[in-house]
Order: sequence, then structure tokens, then C-alpha cells
Amino acid sequence: MIKKFAADALGLSDIGKVIEPQDYDKTESDDYVLHEKGEKIYFLIKTKADEYCFTNFALIHVDGDSAVSKKRTLRRYDYKYNTLRQVSLETAGTIDLDIEIKFTIGETPLSIDINKSYAEKIKDLYKSLITIERMMRDNEKHRNFMFDSLEYATRSVSSTGYGQTSPAESFKSIAEFANQWLKESSNNYSKEDFGDVFELFIKN
Repeated sequence: MIKKFAADALGLSDIGKVIEPQDYDKTESDDYVLHEKGEKIYFLIKTKADEYCFTNFALIHVDGDSAVSKKRTLRRYDYKYNTLRQVSLETAGTIDLDIEIKFTIGETPLSIDINKSYAEKIKDLYKSLITIERMMRDNEKHRNFMFDSLEYATRSVSSTGYGQTSPAESFKSIAEFANQWLKESSNNYSKEDFGDVFELFIKN
């Protein structure tokens, strides 16, 4: 028990290890994966206190207060609703025990320390996350263009009048068109499943 408290105080307990696929079912994270919806684990890091489970749909964080506490808080960050940004990797120095991967998902900054023996595997995770970040940036740019285009079209219609139809009929027609157009455009520039990205870099 004294060793556990000492490791927790020094931060050594927070150095994670990469869990192999055959051991996913031995983790807490696996219990919260939406297997029924086609969700799949692609990468899982476990420390004494926390688990960071990267699936095709979300990051599942099983957040522990400390290495010696059994209390856990489950946090789920779906990629569809939480933008990934500021992905970085800090490699290990000569005497370092760990490498560190950092990123912000949604409004939450995370920093994960992993034993440097897993350096090659973490590089694959880094490549996956940086690719997802770039895709999200591109989609955000296209969504902004989409709203700018809609605003321009709305102004153009307003300036040309309603033609042979009444204002109420024109408004209804425009509203229905805009709603359908926004729905289709949003689907084109919003991605929920990033399994193809993980499969490109992570070989399980």
C-alpha cells in the first residue's frame, strides 16, 4: 500500500501501457463500447488510474481519481460532436520513462503519459489522431462555406422579390428547400465513423 501511495505521489502510477486487442474485454472501457451499434475499439491505453479507449465513434475516458481509489467517472466524447485539435506528441529523452501525447477534444484538454517501450504503437495513434484533426478542419471550413452560400442565396431572393407567389408561399418554399439543403450539406461535411482512418494506421 505504501508503494502505491508513493507511486501515486510521484506520478509514476499515471504512466500508461497499451492494451492488446485480446485483452480489451478485461478493461472497464469495453463495458461501455456500443458494440450493438457497430462501435469497435482501435486503441486502448491504461494507467493505474485511467483508461483512454479510442473507438471508431468516440473517445471513452474512464477517469479515476487516483491509483489507490476505486472511484471512476465515465466520460464519452463522440467525434461527431467534439472537434479534435492541437494534437501533439512529445517523444522520450535519454532518461525519460515515458512519452506524452496531447490533444484537445471538444473543450477538454488531455495529456496521456505512456511507457516509452510503446513508442512505435503511439506513433500509429498519433498519425490517426492528426489525420482525424485535419479532416475535421476541412469539414469545418466547408460547413462555413455552406452557411455563407445560404446567406448569399437568401439575400438574393429577398432582393428579387417573390414573383407570382404570395410571401407566405414563397417563405414556405424557401424554408423547405433550405432545410433539405442544409441537411444534405451537413451530412456531406460531418463524419461520425473514423474507423477507416484508424484501420489505415493501426494494425490489430
